[in-house]
Amino acid sequence: MDMTELHWRKSSYSSGNGGDCVEIASFSAGVAVRDSKNPSGPVLTVSSGAWSAFVGGVKAGR
Repeated sequence: MDMTELHWRKSSYSSGNGGDCVEIASFSAGVAVRDSKNPSGPVLTVSSGAWSAFVGGVKAGR
């Protein structure tokens, strides 16, 4: 898969001044995650279920 064709987005909590954050992009097999400071660097991919569990854990303070 060509990761450059994905629609990458940052959290609404990310500062607008280029702060350190991650970007995510949804695709047919799950979610891709990358460092916003290094968009051509490595990309972590996880299933949609794993991403939902991660986000749910963060929201729950785990």
